[in-house]
Amino acid sequence: MIHGFTAAQIRAAEEPLLAEGRPLMQHAAFGLAGAVAGELADRRGRLSGSVVVLLVGPGNNGGDTLHAGALLARRGVRVLALCTTAAPHAEGLAALRRAGGRAVLVTDGLDPTGSADEDRRVGGEADAGGPEPIDDGRHLTTAALPDDRHRRGRHAAHPVPDLPALWAGDAAAEAATADAILDGLLGIGGRGAPRGVAAVLTTVLAQTLGDRGIDGPLVVAVDVPSGVGVDDGALPTEGSVLPADLTVTFGGVKAGLLLPPSSAVAGTVWPVDLGLGLDDEHAAVIRLDPEDVAALWPVPGPGDHKYTRGVLGVVAGTAAYPGAAVLTVSAAARAGVGMIRYQGPERVVDAVLAARPEVVHGAGRVQAWLLGPGVDPGDDEQAGRVRESLAAALAAGQPAVLDAGALAVLPDRLAPWCVLTPHAGELATLLAARGAHVDRAAVESEPLRWARRAHELTGATVLLKGATTVVVGAQGVCFTQADAPGWLATAGSGDVLAGLLGALLAGRAEEAVDDPSVVAALAAVAALVHGRAARRANPGGPVTAMAVAEALPATVAELLAAAE
Repeated sequence: MIHGFTAAQIRAAEEPLLAEGRPLMQHAAFGLAGAVAGELADRRGRLSGSVVVLLVGPGNNGGDTLHAGALLARRGVRVLALCTTAAPHAEGLAALRRAGGRAVLVTDGLDPTGSADEDRRVGGEADAGGPEPIDDGRHLTTAALPDDRHRRGRHAAHPVPDLPALWAGDAAAEAATADAILDGLLGIGGRGAPRGVAAVLTTVLAQTLGDRGIDGPLVVAVDVPSGVGVDDGALPTEGSVLPADLTVTFGGVKAGLLLPPSSAVAGTVWPVDLGLGLDDEHAAVIRLDPEDVAALWPVPGPGDHKYTRGVLGVVAGTAAYPGAAVLTVSAAARAGVGMIRYQGPERVVDAVLAARPEVVHGAGRVQAWLLGPGVDPGDDEQAGRVRESLAAALAAGQPAVLDAGALAVLPDRLAPWCVLTPHAGELATLLAARGAHVDRAAVESEPLRWARRAHELTGATVLLKGATTVVVGAQGVCFTQADAPGWLATAGSGDVLAGLLGALLAGRAEEAVDDPSVVAALAAVAALVHGRAARRANPGGPVTAMAVAEALPATVAELLAAAE
């Protein structure tokens, strides 16, 4: 389980350690240098002789980057710091120069100082000693500390007049031909995209590297990619963000690295533990790992039967869209629900029973509901079944998955054990119907904000589908999952997710009602398993929705076995 924290939470956790004189900047630099060295050794077979370019902004994020550059230079790496401010972190710059690295001041004729980074990590006393580092770069230790390791306090923000100037275009060309680029322009105190000469450098590099594709240098974001929303994952509306292959983040994973759309530019997230003692119970965002599935999955015992394992009532599909019903019940059955009761028009009943003969047609006892896949709100008969079943579920206190057509026939308020499963366009429509001025593009640019707003307006748990799925539920809990391949963006995949989630809610219906925060966790589990089933269905290649449903049993078995 990965826990994401806000900038304020990180700062609050740093304060007592800084007061004690802990060398947080040095530890951050060690972690950053070690991660970069390991990646370069894997790519090139050796570390010595690699070329690393540092993008250095003002403040202590730039200091982390410069100190890491010094450690790499001491291991035989050729390091060039492109400073976008005339006042880079003084101690970090001195350390880089002593180690043999070079630094220049990037200029485009404008004010290069940029905006100050309010990151509070500072240097301090560190323990010397330990084993001698080896040349593959994976074991950089405190033996390689720069000579200023005993200093503390914020760096002096004064210009460094002896930095030679380099035009931004030439600076970008230097970076584009390096083996690795470290983006240390802005840290957790930054707001918006880089500005001034840093913006020019970032824009040119983003375009150049995007054009080069996989042949470009390794891009490593220092703490966060410069310009991303540290707390909400938003991307700046103006200016560019340099997409990272790897983000080395310090002290705790920043919430924005787990949230879309910033999660798409963070690459692999590599946390460096600084001993901050963050409280996981108060994390702003949670992401489940495969190892977390077993604790939440409703695994039957020897005394269970079909009713104790959960009965799922399903209203899905119409004569125009019978396949949605087939996919939905197939996914629920293959996810292990105890029993399925299906309600729908005769033509769809025939299709469902032909595909899943174990499904029972008609009304009866259920523990949870799945309503709406493939239902046209204009189909009076099937939409009427959705309304009646939802009313019954709310009256009886039963969990319900509300997908597709059900989203258009919701009452004003729902229970938190009801889960809405919209994509961005459906969420925009739902919100607009409740007076919010939002369109699909706005939802896609700030998915957490609008998922929270939908939760506030309806009372339901919200699973917002996307490349990174966002789940917002009771007690302010937020999960994100990014387990699915791009191939899963295919017709019917949402029906499979709905069926899978319905099976989970039916299997843990009583717990979901007793503790609604469980509902959000189960929704996150469904997203995780859905994505992994897609990968299993055809690794690295295209998948169909039914293939994903068929991969569910083996996927679940693998995840449960891994936890034993």
